[in-house]
Amino acid sequence: MKSIKPLTMVKMAKSVTFSTSSSASNLSSPSFASLPASPLNQPFSQSMMEEALESAESIIKKWDPKAQSYTKIISLFRHSRKQAKEFIRCVRDLRRAMHFLVSQDSKSDKLVLAQSLMQIGMSTLEKEFFQILSSNRDHLDPDSASGQSTISSNSEFEKAGESISQVEKASAMVMSDLKVIAETMISCGYGKECIKSYKLIRKSIVDEGLHLLGIEKVKTSHFHKMDWGVLEHMIKNWIKAAKIGVTTLFKGEKLLCDHVFSASLTIGQSCFNQIAKEAGLNLFMLPELVAYKEKKQHHHERIFKLMDLYAAISDLWPDIEMIFSFDSLASVKTLVLSTLKKLKDSIHTCLKEFEKMIHKDSSKELSPEGGVHKLTRTTMSFLSLLSEYSRVHVLSEILTEHPLKTNTRLLESYFTAPILEDEHVNNHACSVHLAWLILVFLCKLDTKAESYNDVSLSYIFLVNNMQFVADTVRSSHLKNLLGDDWLTKHEAKLKSYAEKYEKTAWANVLVSLPAKTSAKLSPVEATTCFKRFHAAFAGAYLKQSSCVIVDAKLRDELKVSIVKKLVPEYREFYVKYLPMLRQDRNIEMLVSFKPDNLENYLSDLFHGTPMLSGSSHSASASLSSPSCFSIRCVKH
Repeated sequence: MKSIKPLTMVKMAKSVTFSTSSSASNLSSPSFASLPASPLNQPFSQSMMEEALESAESIIKKWDPKAQSYTKIISLFRHSRKQAKEFIRCVRDLRRAMHFLVSQDSKSDKLVLAQSLMQIGMSTLEKEFFQILSSNRDHLDPDSASGQSTISSNSEFEKAGESISQVEKASAMVMSDLKVIAETMISCGYGKECIKSYKLIRKSIVDEGLHLLGIEKVKTSHFHKMDWGVLEHMIKNWIKAAKIGVTTLFKGEKLLCDHVFSASLTIGQSCFNQIAKEAGLNLFMLPELVAYKEKKQHHHERIFKLMDLYAAISDLWPDIEMIFSFDSLASVKTLVLSTLKKLKDSIHTCLKEFEKMIHKDSSKELSPEGGVHKLTRTTMSFLSLLSEYSRVHVLSEILTEHPLKTNTRLLESYFTAPILEDEHVNNHACSVHLAWLILVFLCKLDTKAESYNDVSLSYIFLVNNMQFVADTVRSSHLKNLLGDDWLTKHEAKLKSYAEKYEKTAWANVLVSLPAKTSAKLSPVEATTCFKRFHAAFAGAYLKQSSCVIVDAKLRDELKVSIVKKLVPEYREFYVKYLPMLRQDRNIEMLVSFKPDNLENYLSDLFHGTPMLSGSSHSASASLSSPSCFSIRCVKH
């Protein structure tokens, strides 16, 4: 406690003013509700002054920390709440007595005594304030202050309820004690001594709380050397820690600070600023560093963790704005807003990088059986997951600020965004951008299909990959964003690819049979037709049996379609001309396929395993090349 020289007593006494709007009302806390209020405008006589001095000398000196050894370790407020209440009353009356003495006789010996008693009283209250803060850390934890106590399990509900009730009562009492001490010391001109103890203890609690949450100050040089795997784990932990840190630790601390220093908004602001500013900046350092780093490196696959960070901070922003509302804490809000801006820019950059990745993909590796390409799987997986972020407004908010500007006419002719049921979510920009990215990808898919030497295999490739795209859209949130019309158009395109496949793969087999309108064939002509058909079918089957249709339903539908076109035609020819060839000794070699055998062979198609082996037949199918794909490739 500071020592006041006699020459400064008058000055100090004059500074001891009474605020009827603060102390009188704020002292009516749960534990001190019966304390009488004595505003300055109430007459204060000589006798009242002498009575106040006499009472103060008796009670205040009793608890002088320097007078008796036991008062150094015993807490006044814990020992007797009745005596604590009386002590506060004495200090308040002593302050009024000092005010009276200054107005009557500023050189009075009684003023010297009053000042000495005031110093002892303030020293006692400072000690009490520190002891209450130190010994009641559990009752002043952020959960208690913010009212966010939790129950660990249902089975402990009743016990937990009783426990929480007891903790809340104890917390309310401790907070009341701190508040009345703070108000008394501040009104007596000893605010600095009061907040010194408060800041010392509460700052250590906040710093310890962040440490327990895993929030540590990160060196920039060390951060930039970290692998993404390490950062990904840190981001995941940070998101959980930040929610607790903001909504419980900082929020609870501010509520406690506002309560204890409600008598002085300025002191409360200054105190919370010194407790929370450095900790707040430390808390939001990690996302700021991540946003800056990713803005420079441009890895599109990291977009999801960036959006997780953005969503987490955005959700916390109302609390952040409320907690760090003082001008002195503006640097924390500035850091948060700057981080959100950098995250937005990084996320948008990731989207542009993803589009560039599709354009630049030059992999020549194609599945020999025409299966789903690796680019298809990675692209649709990325877009499917991306669409989920439109549910929480993250993606829509960012894309609304960065609307698509490239090839808008082409996109408008290709896609019309659906009207979504949820009118509160502006997903138009999101729908348009995702439709654009899929269009870019489908054009790249067309280019890859042209790499196949066999045109029928290129259509199998398109069928498989378009089916994968449609299935992914149908089974994800992409369906809501792209709409039923988009699905209908692309399912029609899928059907078109399948029809073109049938024509290019099996046309030679069908034309090897005579037309129904042609004249009846001679045995020689019939023999030639059988040979031609068998060669065409064997050649087509050997080639097509190595192909694969990934989707089982589509595979069955395509086989049924081929069977319906091929088997009835062959069966009619077989029944009509086989009898006239019965006399031929080589009939079994000549007619190696019966209609039922033909159907069995076709039923084994599209599993990627040739079933007809060792055949002596050979065929070179003359296949026409698809003139163009339905979706025009976008020139970039």
